[in-house]
Amino acid sequence: MTIDAIARTRRFHRAVTSEVGALDSSFLGRGRPLGPARVLHAIGNGVSDVAEIRAHLKLDSGLMSRLLRGLEDEGLVTVTASENDARRRSAALTPAGEVEFAEYEALSDQQAGAILSRHPHPEALLQAMDLVATALGFDRTAIQRVPPSDPRAQQCLATYYGELAHRFSGGFDVNLSADPEARDMEPPRGAFLLAVLDGMAIGCAGLKGTDKGYAEVKRVWVAPSARRMGLAGLLMRAIEDEARGLGIGTLRLDTNSALPEAVRFYRKSGWTEIPRFNDDPYPDVFFEKHL
Repeated sequence: MTIDAIARTRRFHRAVTSEVGALDSSFLGRGRPLGPARVLHAIGNGVSDVAEIRAHLKLDSGLMSRLLRGLEDEGLVTVTASENDARRRSAALTPAGEVEFAEYEALSDQQAGAILSRHPHPEALLQAMDLVATALGFDRTAIQRVPPSDPRAQQCLATYYGELAHRFSGGFDVNLSADPEARDMEPPRGAFLLAVLDGMAIGCAGLKGTDKGYAEVKRVWVAPSARRMGLAGLLMRAIEDEARGLGIGTLRLDTNSALPEAVRFYRKSGWTEIPRFNDDPYPDVFFEKHL
């Protein structure tokens, strides 16, 4: 790592620390620093288990206890022992805490909008933010099974289709492709998986059940911010686990030579190239794998 790279990284740290008010004694003007505000945010977003909050925020147990105690003293949260395990505690917002959480959300939205409005190319700034946030938090990525109708899944698919339209010489129209029915990507026929980081989907993959003695892997996509970090491998291994759980022993997939990185990935991942097995007009490379 060069001295310049280190200096630029530290400059970035200082810029973010200053811009978000990480050192302010009254974060966003609400009378408390960033630490308790982050704990309040986690609880307000449904993370109730104290150990999970502490792990998510990377806090030691002593600091976590002090932050919770301060929020309790303010009447913003309540902390109770688990009925099943007295060693575990759960935190919940009080009515006053819900009001404070809503205030923080509104102020944070305003702050984010102000930052984006200052840049002449806000989309480029967002892409840079996505890249940094994914790099810093990648180890928190979770693979979740969701219905294909989940709004996050639909957003992933729309972005995926847009990328194909850009990369294919003749464009891409999903209505002309062999688009699987939603029911074919739901148990007991199949599954649809999302890779989720901090509430945002950064990848997807579908398992399409068929009546032909095999299932198909469909709609494998990874967000640009997460590429070359191993996420495609995580998704494909999870898809294979889903297939085994459904008693599926053979998988097939198709892709297009305009996506050479996908072709290379499948070849390196134990997939065998086979002749065309469908009449979809878009793919020109076909693979099979026996589990």
